[in-house]
Amino acid sequence: MKVIGLTGGIATGKSTVSRMLVEAGLPVIDADLIARKIVEPGEPAYKEIVQAFGAKILRKDGSLDRKLLGQIIFAQPSLRRRLDGITHHRIIKVIKDKLALLRTRGTPIVILDIPLLFEAGMEGMVDEIWLVTCRRDLQIQRLMERDNLSRGEAEARLKAQMPLKEKAELAQRVIDNSLNIAHTRRQVLSLIDTLQP
Repeated sequence: MKVIGLTGGIATGKSTVSRMLVEAGLPVIDADLIARKIVEPGEPAYKEIVQAFGAKILRKDGSLDRKLLGQIIFAQPSLRRRLDGITHHRIIKVIKDKLALLRTRGTPIVILDIPLLFEAGMEGMVDEIWLVTCRRDLQIQRLMERDNLSRGEAEARLKAQMPLKEKAELAQRVIDNSLNIAHTRRQVLSLIDTLQP
């Protein structure tokens, strides 16, 4: 089974590319989706996060206020590392379990959609890395619009990640999402063609 790691910087359009891969019929394991599930109320990670950060990070319904938690951890790298210490090993376990299941089914290709593939040191889990990138000014603009952030907040989030230029040097394939959807789709379909035996 060939495992492709799909990654990118925040607001580069990785989710758009991931949807295109799903539409093309490829199985996608979404690390963000797993990350959201493991911090739901009642889960062990949820309890640890509340112990570490206090009840102030909870919404009225008891769920995590992800936006507030994001503001806290992006302002203080030590707190981000603390959160990673609670969640990363759990996310990796779920991913490994899903990969094992697909392997037993004889699945030839699987996409691992992992935003922080490099930052989390998970390159060893994949056979090939596809990076979604875009121009920095566009990335900041998209992030500000998407998450309703100030320019300073958006730039702080970019600084918390490895620069796209460094990621591009480590990736086997780069998908430039700076233009329109049609341009991105052509690149994705071309890459899918390279996977066919």
